Amino acid sequence: MTGKKYLDENFRWQKLKNKHIPCAESKLREIENDYVSACGRFLSRNLINDPVWVLQNKSKDISALIVNSKSTLLPVLCGIKEINDTKILKSFIKKKKIHSVQGLTEEVKILEKAMEKTGMITDEIFDYHLMNLDAAPSAKNNSSGPKGLVLRTPQLTDLDAVAPLQEGYEKEEVLPRSGTFSPAASRFNITNIIANGQILAAELNGKLVGKINVSAVSFTRFLVGGVYVHPDFRGLGIAKRMTREFAASLVSQGRGVTLFVKKNNIPAQKIYTGIGFKITGDYRISYY
Repeated sequence: MTGKKYLDENFRWQKLKNKHIPCAESKLREIENDYVSACGRFLSRNLINDPVWVLQNKSKDISALIVNSKSTLLPVLCGIKEINDTKILKSFIKKKKIHSVQGLTEEVKILEKAMEKTGMITDEIFDYHLMNLDAAPSAKNNSSGPKGLVLRTPQLTDLDAVAPLQEGYEKEEVLPRSGTFSPAASRFNITNIIANGQILAAELNGKLVGKINVSAVSFTRFLVGGVYVHPDFRGLGIAKRMTREFAASLVSQGRGVTLFVKKNNIPAQKIYTGIGFKITGDYRISYY
């Protein structure tokens, strides 16, 4: 279908209701590989505070969605070229302040344009490669890292050692220039990640120097994030070994693995492609 057809009188945006959920989930399953973050946010959404809008035709088929999760909008537009109905965005903004929009680059651009009509202008934009892995990581050019490197699952007793790594990750990779770092929020985030158990830490000579974790779980895929090695220990092969072993453990659970990496982060891209990840699309996060 063309973008124009989505805008005719046979289609209309409406808030997701319980009766829509089976159709919405079926649609998301069809396109999961390109929308792992949106699928994960959809599945873990707060039913009261995280509304979802769906584009539905007279046959009750859902053609597109916009997910609002924790002040982030995630478009799943599936070919739509324009959003004229800004009432859905005004509804999100009225409910809570929108801090970011993220998803496939071309779809985020469409949402950015619609957001401008509500008076919201982007403050900063990060562009990424979307990458997928669907088989056991490649052992080609295997690097075991420095002597004495130990990879293990951190426990809550390791919180004080892991929290600085999470802080470094958020400051380097997540926080926009105009943002304010919150130590309390960062510590809360890593506490939940450790409690969920889907995290791997790198330990060298008794010191935790790196981490990687699952940031979202979709229908059949894991979204990996939080990849960070302390600056004093970079260039030693720690990130490559950590990522390979963590990805292997996830694939062994019968799921695919997805991540996105900044387009200007060439060293990280080499690590991911070196163990088998393939670039499958362009991803963008716009901050407001």
